[in-house]
Amino acid sequence: MDQNPDPRRDQDGATPPSHQPAPAGEGPAQPPVPDHEPTRDLGPIWQAPPPSYAAAPVPPTSDRRPRRLGLAAAVVATSVLAGAAAGVGGAAAWDEWGPEDTTSTTVTPAGTARVSDATAPTAPAPDGSVQAAAEAVLPSVVRLNVRGTEEAGSGSGVILSEDGTILTNHHVVEPALDGGTISIDFADGSHAVAEVLGSDPLTDTAVIQAQDVSGLTPATLGSSGSLRVGQDVVAIGSPFGLDATVTSGIVSALDRPVDVGTDAEGNATVYPAVQTDAAINPGNSGGPLIDLAGRVVGINSSIRTAGGASPFGGGGAGSIGLGFAIPIDEVMPIVEQMIAGETPTHARLGISVSDVGADVPATDDEVPVTDGALVRTLGEGSTAADAGLEEGDVITRIDDVLITSADSLVATIRSYRPGDEVEVTYERDGEEQVVTLVLDSDAEES
Repeated sequence: MDQNPDPRRDQDGATPPSHQPAPAGEGPAQPPVPDHEPTRDLGPIWQAPPPSYAAAPVPPTSDRRPRRLGLAAAVVATSVLAGAAAGVGGAAAWDEWGPEDTTSTTVTPAGTARVSDATAPTAPAPDGSVQAAAEAVLPSVVRLNVRGTEEAGSGSGVILSEDGTILTNHHVVEPALDGGTISIDFADGSHAVAEVLGSDPLTDTAVIQAQDVSGLTPATLGSSGSLRVGQDVVAIGSPFGLDATVTSGIVSALDRPVDVGTDAEGNATVYPAVQTDAAINPGNSGGPLIDLAGRVVGINSSIRTAGGASPFGGGGAGSIGLGFAIPIDEVMPIVEQMIAGETPTHARLGISVSDVGADVPATDDEVPVTDGALVRTLGEGSTAADAGLEEGDVITRIDDVLITSADSLVATIRSYRPGDEVEVTYERDGEEQVVTLVLDSDAEES
C-alpha cells in the first residue's frame, strides 16, 4: 500500500486515481488515462483503449476520414500494406502458372491423389466454438467514426435495437459531445450518421442513435454475473480501425477494480471489470465481449500498457493480455436510463475514502491492517452517517465482496443501484462491526 494516502474522495466515494505499488520489475503502476489525453506521460499505466486515431488533428477537408496518427497505427498500416502487396503478387503468379479450373489436386502421405472441389460448401461452425460465436455477433458490431473540433478518432459499438440504438463507451464519443459528428459503418458496408442519446462518464458508457436505419441485427445480451474465471470469451471491434476484428481468450479475473480517471467534478470512473487476455487494442473500445453462446457479457473499455508517453503506450502500444470490459449487468440500468432520455443515477454511501496505507500502524502484537477503505469524511445526512459510521473506520466488506482499497469500494458500490440494501462490514479500534443500510442516490446532484 502507499505510504501516503490518496487525496480525499468526494462524497460518492470517488477520488483521483490512487497509485498502488506494482509487482517487482513492473515499475510503479498508475491508473488508466482517458484516451483523449494523448500527451500525458504516466509511465506504466492502466489505459482506456482510445479511438484508434485518438487526438489526431481534424483533417482540413470534411469529406475525408480521420487521419491515422501514432507509431502503432503506422506500423499496422505498413504491415497491412505489405501483406496486401504480397497477396497480389501471389495471386498474379497463380493466374500465370496455375490451373484455370476451380479444383486442386493434392497428394496424401500415402501417395494417392485426392481432388478437392473449391466450390464445396463450408461446414457449419460447431456450436460453442469461437467461430460460431463470432458469426452470430459480427452483424451486430459497428465501427464509430468520431469527429470533434480538435480530435478525430474511431471506436466500436454494439447494436441494441433494429432501429439503430447502439451502446459504446463515453470516451469514444466524447470528442463529439461539443458540436462534433459521429458516423457509423455497419457490417454490411452501409453507413449512417448518429447522435448521442446519453453519455455517462462515471461508468464510461454512452448510447447513440443511428439515423434513418431499420432492420438491423440487435446483439443478444447475456449475464456478466454468470461468468467464471477461465471461461472462454471473444472480443469484437475495430482495433486501429481494422473493422470486424475477432480475438479470443479467457476470463482472467472478475470484479477487478479499474480506475480510468475522474470527471470534471472529481468523481472517479471506476468499475468492477471483467479482466480478459483476449487481445484488446485502441479502437476496440465500445465493442462487445461475448461468451461462446454469442451473448454480450461486457463492453470492452480499457487496457493496461507496458508504459509510454502516448495513448498507445509508446513501445508497448498493443495488447499485452490485460484487457478490461465493463460488466453488462452493471451498465444496463444506466443504459436504459439514457435510452429513456433520463440523467443516469448512481448509488452512493455519502463518504470520502482513501487507501489504508500507513494510517493504521502496526502494534507490537498485531499485524497492521493494510486492506480496506479508510473513511475520511461523512456527508451530513448521508446513509453512512445515519448508520453510525465514523471517520477513521476501515470498510472491509460490502455484502460478501471483500474490499481491499478505496477503488475496490467505489467499484463495488457502483455495481449496485440507488435504494439497494447492503451489509457493510468495517473495523473500528481493532473490532469488527457490521451495519445494514440503504444506498443513497446522486440524483439530487445530477
